[in-house]
Amino acid sequence: MSDPILGLVMLGLIIFVIMLGFPTAFTLMGLGMMFGFVAFYDPSQSWAANKVFTLMVQRTFGGMTNDVLLSIPLFVLMGYVMERGALVDKMFYSIQLAFRRVPASLAVATLIVCTFWGIASGLVGAVVVLMGVIAMKPMLNAGYDTRLAAGVITAGGTLGILIPPSVMIIVYAAVAGQSVVKLYAAAMVPGFFLAFLYLVYIIGWALINPKVAPKLPPEKLIVPVPAPIRFLGEHYSRNMLLASFKALISPGKLLKAPAEARLTIKQIVKNVFAALTPFFLIAVTMWGVWWYVIIHQQAEKDAQNVPVATQVAKAAPTAAAEPVEEELVAIDATSSKIKSKAVEEDAPLVALDAAAGDDPVDAGAVVEANNGPPENFELYFGLTCVLFGLLLVYYYLKFDEEQFEILKLLIESVMPLGVLTLLVLAVILLGITTATESAAVGALGAFILALQAGTLDFERTKQAVFLTAKTTSMVCWLFVGSALFSAVFTILGGQSIIEKWVLMLDLTPIQFMLLSQAIIFFLGWPLEWTEIIVIFVPIFLPLLAHFNIDPLLWGTLVFVNLQAAFLSPPVAMSAFYLKGVSPPSVTLNQIFAGMMPYMFIVIACMAFMYVWPGMTLWLPKFLYGG
Repeated sequence: MSDPILGLVMLGLIIFVIMLGFPTAFTLMGLGMMFGFVAFYDPSQSWAANKVFTLMVQRTFGGMTNDVLLSIPLFVLMGYVMERGALVDKMFYSIQLAFRRVPASLAVATLIVCTFWGIASGLVGAVVVLMGVIAMKPMLNAGYDTRLAAGVITAGGTLGILIPPSVMIIVYAAVAGQSVVKLYAAAMVPGFFLAFLYLVYIIGWALINPKVAPKLPPEKLIVPVPAPIRFLGEHYSRNMLLASFKALISPGKLLKAPAEARLTIKQIVKNVFAALTPFFLIAVTMWGVWWYVIIHQQAEKDAQNVPVATQVAKAAPTAAAEPVEEELVAIDATSSKIKSKAVEEDAPLVALDAAAGDDPVDAGAVVEANNGPPENFELYFGLTCVLFGLLLVYYYLKFDEEQFEILKLLIESVMPLGVLTLLVLAVILLGITTATESAAVGALGAFILALQAGTLDFERTKQAVFLTAKTTSMVCWLFVGSALFSAVFTILGGQSIIEKWVLMLDLTPIQFMLLSQAIIFFLGWPLEWTEIIVIFVPIFLPLLAHFNIDPLLWGTLVFVNLQAAFLSPPVAMSAFYLKGVSPPSVTLNQIFAGMMPYMFIVIACMAFMYVWPGMTLWLPKFLYGG
């Protein structure tokens, strides 16, 4: 049997063994060592001198020294601390009240919380289980169709693995040797767009067939308003913002209020600040966008426009430096010859770096933007400000007691976690910190929020740390195993024979895109995303340059495609997570039936992304240029 055929046998065998239930990481390492021993076997040498042992050490050391993987344990710790700290209960209640008059309001609130919580934690299993406990019974008790309730939890719970910060994107960046921050920026818009498509499907189904999501009874639509707020509305104004200002100017009526309805000036000031929170958030966001685009980028562009004469003067070497440079050039030439000889001796091992994901380019590097403000930015920015201004005016004109209470609940439950998550994402995308540094900030912030809420004790902290160590160990060993497996697969010629087969088909770029994504889609039925990324993605990566396909676009399509790995039976882990916390009346077939429509939504999202590549590529280009 020739080596290329042996490589294909190795690829087929790994799929078969994984489907039998063997641990993926150790299966990859075991088959890699076994087939690698055959590939490097030399009868003239002792079996202990086989180069597969050297290769194993190199791949393990490469995984240990990969800076990209450092952010994984910190992001995972951030997610588990939030999950164990039980910070989501109030969030679901407040968002449900905010959307109480929307069709399928409980399902809509569930999807929003799943999306938001998935971004904060990045843990599919934790989000699905937690939302299954919190939202499944209320939806079933309200008469919701089991398929709708199960589908929204399982599909919404998977969004955290797509929308940054995502462990899947970090693993992909390590395997593909690409920039984490650029992949984060590329996945941002498609992730939220997929969540929007889910939302449209839920509301559309409820409008077409109201029986699947009956309206809540009138008593469930009433927002409990405390006596002090009700007193303000009755004696000053139904508009809470106006009532708070009137109470500050003329507090006489407050002195005559009953003890249970009395408000102090300090409490009224707090109410005013709470009421103005939407205005402050929008103003700060608009200012931040303006600062980054107009001031920050223009300053960078001006700094780069140094006169040519200055550049030549700085670059011109002095006469005294020329002999030194000549010596250095001679030394470099000698060093290159020595290195070339060493490379020739170990050529099979050196040639594996690209296949194993050891890209010499720093995977976390950020290319600074140098294009200045986009064309017509001022016009679009001004129109956006006017739109937000009109929305704020409309909101504050209808700002009654119930809306004020909902706003306070949202501020208490959503705002701290939201600010932390946005801060972590912002410092990554703007290049202020690396992914690892921002993950450390996120983990620290999660501890602070959980401690402030009083829900994190020593036992829960120990559980979070243990689960973090367990998950991180799985990912790291998986990376080592995949690096060894890919290296041996390339040595045997498996990669080469697949490339030749694809090139023989004479495909167009769109045909190759469809073929590669279809293979990944169908692999998602029996396999999980981890196996697909570490085993099969490296097979397609070398072919992207031949078909002139942007690796950012293709990688983001893979991220969206891999949502199917959680939603496709028989290995749909989301279904099993939800089944474990659902009432006995909910069957696995009902959960599968609820999940299936979301797979077609994933395909529709991928079609949008291919037809309109700017959805994926606009944000990385805007932030980092190129």
